[in-house]
Amino acid sequence: MSSLPRTPAATGGAPRWSVGDAVVHRIDELVLPPETGPWLIPKATPDLVAQVPWLAPDFADSRGTLHLAVHSFAVETGGLRVLVDTGVGNGKSRANPAWDNLDTPYLDHLTSAGFAPESVDIVILTHLHTDHVGWNTRLSDGGRWEPTFPHARYLVSRAEADHWSGAELDESRRRMLSDSVDPVRDSGQLELVDVPAEGVDVAPGLRLLPTPGHTPGQVAVHLHSAGHSAVITGDCIHHPVQMAHADLCSSVDVDPEQASRTRRSLLARLAGTDTLLLGSHFAPPTAGFVRSEGDSGTYRLLPVPGERPRTA
Repeated sequence: MSSLPRTPAATGGAPRWSVGDAVVHRIDELVLPPETGPWLIPKATPDLVAQVPWLAPDFADSRGTLHLAVHSFAVETGGLRVLVDTGVGNGKSRANPAWDNLDTPYLDHLTSAGFAPESVDIVILTHLHTDHVGWNTRLSDGGRWEPTFPHARYLVSRAEADHWSGAELDESRRRMLSDSVDPVRDSGQLELVDVPAEGVDVAPGLRLLPTPGHTPGQVAVHLHSAGHSAVITGDCIHHPVQMAHADLCSSVDVDPEQASRTRRSLLARLAGTDTLLLGSHFAPPTAGFVRSEGDSGTYRLLPVPGERPRTA
C-alpha cells in the first residue's frame, strides 16, 4: 500500500468558542492529505470548487484542492466535560495509509485544553466510522485496548449501533469495531440512545439531532446556553463546498439521497440565524454562521475564528 503524507495538527493552544456560558475547544489530531478530497467528495472537481470563490484560501486552495482535517470538539457546559468524537487514534492498523499506525500528540492537546482523560464525563460519538472513534481506546501496559476515558459515558444512537451490528463487515471495519468500540461496550461504558425525529437531550444544554444518510444513525450535536447555540455537524457536512452544492455527496455515504436531504434541511434551519456551525472536518477557521446565497437554495459559511488561549 502506498504511503500518503501525514501532516500533524498545528500546535499553539486549542482554539475555542464561547456559546453562552459554554465553551467549545477544537482538539486537533491530523491535517488530511490533498488526495482525500477527490476520494471523499469525487464530484467536487477543481473546476467546481473554483466556482465557489469564498472557499479560498481557508477551505480550498487556488487550484481547487479541498482542505480537510480530523479533530474533536471538547465542550465545557453545565459543569460537565464532554468530548464529541474521538478521531483516528494512535497505533491502530488502518486500511487508509493516512490513518495507519498514527503517533500524534492528540492526548496532549486534549489535556492542555483542560480535558485530562480522567476528567471527561461524556463522549458523544456522532457515528461509528474509523475517524470518529479511534481515541475511544488506547493500549494498556498489558497490550490490550482499554477505554481512554475511564469515567465517561460513551453515547451512540441506537440506530447507529443496530446498523453496524447487523451489517456485513469487511476486515477493516471489523478491526475498527474490535479495537475501538467493543472494549468500551465490554467495560459497560457504552450507552445506546434512542434519537427521535425531534432530537433528544442527553445533558443540560446538549441535544442529539438525527442526521441520517452518511450512516443510518448519525447525529449532530446541538449545544445551547444562555440564549446562544451551536451545532456540531458530524459528517452530514464534510466540507463547506457542500453548503454551496448540497447535492455533493461523500463516496462513503450509505444513502446519498438521504444525506443530501439531511444536509439541505439542516442548512435551511440554520441560515440567517446566530447558531454557530462547527464542522467536524472543516479546516481552520472551522466554524461560522450559515448565510443564504440569493434565492437559489445555496448557502455559504461566514467564518468565525476561535480564540487562542493567551500564553505567558
